[in-house]
Amino acid sequence: MRPTVKFLSDDLLEKIVSEAKILLCKLGVEIHNDGILSMLSDHGADVDLESRRVCMTPDILETSLATVPAEFHLYDITGSETHHFSDNNVYFTPGSAAINVLDGSTNKMRPPVTRDYTDYLKVVSQMAHVASQSTALIPSEVPDKISDSYRLYLSLLFCEKPVVTGAFTIEGFDLMREFLLAARGSRSELEEKPLAIFSCCPTAPLKWSDVTSQNTVDCAVHSIPVEFISMPLSGFIAPVTLVGTLVQHTAETLSGIVISQLSKPGAPILYGGSPAIFDIRYQTTPMGAVETMMVDCAYNEIGKYLGIPTQAYIGLSDAKRLDVQAGLESSMGATLAALAGINNISGPGMIDFESCFSVEKLVVDNQLCGMVSRLIEGIEPKEDFPSLPRFEELLKEGHLLISDHTRKYLKEEHYVPAGVVDRANRSRWERDGSQTIFQRAQAEVEQCLKDYQPSRVTPEVRGELTALMKEAASRYGMEQLPTIENEV
Repeated sequence: MRPTVKFLSDDLLEKIVSEAKILLCKLGVEIHNDGILSMLSDHGADVDLESRRVCMTPDILETSLATVPAEFHLYDITGSETHHFSDNNVYFTPGSAAINVLDGSTNKMRPPVTRDYTDYLKVVSQMAHVASQSTALIPSEVPDKISDSYRLYLSLLFCEKPVVTGAFTIEGFDLMREFLLAARGSRSELEEKPLAIFSCCPTAPLKWSDVTSQNTVDCAVHSIPVEFISMPLSGFIAPVTLVGTLVQHTAETLSGIVISQLSKPGAPILYGGSPAIFDIRYQTTPMGAVETMMVDCAYNEIGKYLGIPTQAYIGLSDAKRLDVQAGLESSMGATLAALAGINNISGPGMIDFESCFSVEKLVVDNQLCGMVSRLIEGIEPKEDFPSLPRFEELLKEGHLLISDHTRKYLKEEHYVPAGVVDRANRSRWERDGSQTIFQRAQAEVEQCLKDYQPSRVTPEVRGELTALMKEAASRYGMEQLPTIENEV
């Protein structure tokens, strides 16, 4: 039996969805994109062009929800399937878009550079329990206008795993789409085997900017999966109650679904988000707060009720170092998320309110993800009945270390964390240097960098990606890209 966790009764869930639909039909949503306003008007929405506020109709909402796919797949750069977003299948993805990196040599935060990004890609490519990569940190030495496309460019060069990413500009999306087309070979092949998911984020409360709404349309038209990342803050720009926050999150996400599905019915999406409570003491948005985790798990239930695969930023920490708080918050979030059946869990490697990335934390979180994956397999009998022969053998031999039953099921039944998790007795731990978990994580990162095997992306694709990136960089005053050739 698969263990599960549930936060909403059926009646409460249905009431939240109903209230969200009423909000969209009576209060509406603000959309700063003329083309989308026109599209919604054509479908019968009440559009106020002066305020840019759109009031939906029940028919628009139901029509849009009816065309959302209940599942979709992701593939790596070689075309092999890596994800099946369906039911309670669970996958882990690193957190995204950090403006700082935790320097492993100084244990201090600083702005990332290209080398930090490529080191991260080399490490994440070897994390067995992290199924995809993300554009996890923002290199500081390239112009903001191309930082989104530059990250995807590096990701496609260095790591074969599918990418969770996002565009900061409309023009940036066009270039990133060209990258994906170059990597896959054609538009039809990209539609058949998606390589990336784009994050599209409404602005709380109930608002879509020109860029994010257009990205939603563009992704739909090109059959690129999107994850909607609604970010209500309980007690600040959302009701202080968790139910009220869920109503707002549902309304904002439904509005994105309408934009996507009216643009192209059947476009693949994840029902996602990054909500948080607001800590009025420090004016912060704690991702490690238990209430934040509860909202994540609850809106996942709403997504599944609507028949849509889900995503959440959870399993990360607000700590500033790889310390006890980082472990506490990350493990609690990852465990709850997996038990809730969130399909794409975004968080490994992230600290400091989603603003700092640590590759050392990533290798620790990889083991956490492995433990959680074992947890949700649950407990099932494996030749345990009748039990009498097993215990007769135990009494006869005094142990079951080399029993046929032990040898058959040991690796399947017991998850054995490697590297960073210490299970030695004290004397052996002292003999091995009394290392902290951070020191063991540093050593594993160094080993990953030594063991890295270059991506199997072809030289032709590599050349096309680089030509596209150089052309875009030149338009913003960069005569040459940061040197990476010797690292590939």
